[in-house]
Amino acid sequence: MMKHSAWRQMTEPGFWAGFLVILCTLSMALDVHQAPSMHSRVLQRQKREWKWDKLYAFEEMDPKNLPEKIGKLENTKFAKHTQYKLYGEGANTIFTVTEVGDIYINAKLDREKKKSYKLTASLTDINTGLSKDTNESFEIVLLDVNDNIPVFLPDLSGSISESSEAGIKVMTVKATDADDPTIPNGQIEYKLMNGTDLFQIDNEGVISNLKTTFDREKQNQYLIEVQAKDMPRSKAGNAATTIVTININDINDNIATFKKGKYHFNVREDIKLRSDIGIIEVEDRDEIQNKNPTFTFDEYGYMFYITTNNEKDGILRLNNTLDYEKRPTYNFFINVDEDNVSRPPDNQGLNPLKKAQIIINVIDVDEPPVFNQTEYKFSIYEGPLKNPVIGAVSASDPDKDRHKIRYFIEDSHCPVSVDPIQGYLSINTQLDREHESSYTCQVTAQEDVPNGQKSYAMVILKVLDINDNAPELTNGSYVYVCESDKPGTVIGIIGARDQDEISGRFRFTLAKKSSNFSLHDNLDNTANIVLKQGGFSTENSMEHILEIEISDGGTPEQKSTNPIHIKVCTCQSGRRMEYCKAYAQTGVSVSALLAILLCIVTILVIVILIVLRRRHQKDAFVTLGKSSGDIHEQLVSYDEEGGGEMDTNGYDVSILTSACHDSSFQPAPGPGPLYAMVKKPPACKGDMAMMIDVKKDEADHDRDGIPYDTLHIYGYEGSESLADSLSSLGSSSNASSLDYDVLHEWGPRFRTLAELYGIDGSDTDSSY
Repeated sequence: MMKHSAWRQMTEPGFWAGFLVILCTLSMALDVHQAPSMHSRVLQRQKREWKWDKLYAFEEMDPKNLPEKIGKLENTKFAKHTQYKLYGEGANTIFTVTEVGDIYINAKLDREKKKSYKLTASLTDINTGLSKDTNESFEIVLLDVNDNIPVFLPDLSGSISESSEAGIKVMTVKATDADDPTIPNGQIEYKLMNGTDLFQIDNEGVISNLKTTFDREKQNQYLIEVQAKDMPRSKAGNAATTIVTININDINDNIATFKKGKYHFNVREDIKLRSDIGIIEVEDRDEIQNKNPTFTFDEYGYMFYITTNNEKDGILRLNNTLDYEKRPTYNFFINVDEDNVSRPPDNQGLNPLKKAQIIINVIDVDEPPVFNQTEYKFSIYEGPLKNPVIGAVSASDPDKDRHKIRYFIEDSHCPVSVDPIQGYLSINTQLDREHESSYTCQVTAQEDVPNGQKSYAMVILKVLDINDNAPELTNGSYVYVCESDKPGTVIGIIGARDQDEISGRFRFTLAKKSSNFSLHDNLDNTANIVLKQGGFSTENSMEHILEIEISDGGTPEQKSTNPIHIKVCTCQSGRRMEYCKAYAQTGVSVSALLAILLCIVTILVIVILIVLRRRHQKDAFVTLGKSSGDIHEQLVSYDEEGGGEMDTNGYDVSILTSACHDSSFQPAPGPGPLYAMVKKPPACKGDMAMMIDVKKDEADHDRDGIPYDTLHIYGYEGSESLADSLSSLGSSSNASSLDYDVLHEWGPRFRTLAELYGIDGSDTDSSY
């Protein structure tokens, strides 16, 4: 029994015509003893045990009709105690076999996924399980049914140029069908559903044009519906449609024209060259790649020119400078044309705009002064100035007002100055080419009005050379004489150089004759120093100096005298210097002279300081030289631990006074000596200050004493000071203007201080 869908396909008109080949194949495979059916039967073969070739089954069987028998296995050795078995693709699942050899299909199959299945049949003994015959391979082939519709490829599009001839291939439409292509189920025919007046399509899907009237400017694209159907030439079958896009390609069949007949532009007169003045719009119905206008001028082609932008419109540009004062308006015509147009412009009207009027109004602006030259170049010789004026600059105001111009140079390092009214240039300093050979200065011209416009020009000054530099000796330090040199030996080659730009030929001569050496001018700006006689020795020799005069031969001629110190050396072969005699200089070098002067200045300073100190000591002695009755004072020594009355010791000054007159002075017993032991009595003349200094100096140099001095010395300013001495030793109680009686009112803690500074009649009468 066959599935219902298959029978429906078979009952459709034309099915048997398309399936005739399959039926013939099936009829040859049918067994003559079996009733007619659509299932394949095994062919009878006389010399083989198995009796079949292939089995056939339809795809897409209805699952309701499964399983369905599709064939039978037959073997001449089949008996009651034998059975059939299947092996291979889908065996015992998709395909099963009964004991008597009937083969059944158990599943719905798809021929587009798998067209055939290869299996193997065996005949085995039921009892022993052994094969009764050799296994036989066979194939089950799936028969196609028309279960797939045609499928188009995506993005189908084509193109054709406008005005093309008829019969031009536009594009190829391609559709595929998954059914068997060897039968009508998988074969496709094409058909246009619209646009049949313009296009046609053949059985291969090739679309071509029928007419030549395509005009992209009218319609640039066509959408055509194409149908693809299987089972050609039959009303039955599956069909599908798609939309293909046919683009009309542009050709240059339209000329370029102006969009309007007149263009106005306002332009400042100071606009830069090559700047854009305005856009002249051009119309061309063709696409941009076929828009190729060309422009020509009736006049003023030297002032303006035209280029095109990305849209192929004209861009009017300035080719020469504008001047409102000379011409405020330009009025001219411009033409447009286009080459390589394929056909006459019958669709552009009777009077295309191929000529347009251009009107340019120049706008006046306040322009800066204009120099008659952008650069001014001058040359002048270095040296003393004969005529400082080297030239002049000139600038003018291009505006109608014609303002006066003032000139100035802002660069302070420029050696050129300019006359602010006339523009004369002059040199303000002497020039030296060897210092700087050229100068570049900027001259400013400004309108002589408030905030006037400025412009600039460059002044380039070249300094010419004169022969003002004397020659200089070169290679003089490489001249020496060897102990082994023989008379006639060239002991050195000297040269010369000159800082001037063009040096003449140098000439060399000896300024003073020499008994040992001679000079030979080589006439090539070098000279040889030749030994007249040998016998030099480093042990017993004097220094040799050659004075060489060099002249440069210029105008005026410059000369110089150059000394060369010739050393005597011990040399190896080839005059390779090994040891040279170092001569002591008879004169005093500059460094030695400076050292001597420094020592002299140091000694003078020390002497002056000593004299001043002694004078100061003498003045101090005179100041302190009063009667013993006027001086009564105590020296107070403070313990280093801190202040307070308990830490102080009073010393009677009279004891110190007696030490000046008595060399047998001994320190009084007490907490400790005030001074170190007196080694030698000072030679004093009553000068208390000098005695204290001596004692202090002895205490400082006493290694056995403590490393610091506890004596507080109070100095005084000197005899010339209006404040007189600040020391209490130099001030009498009578001359003091201070009242110390208040110290008695401070209490017991200041009793000692009050006794020292208080007024007491015994103090004035005591002497030391």
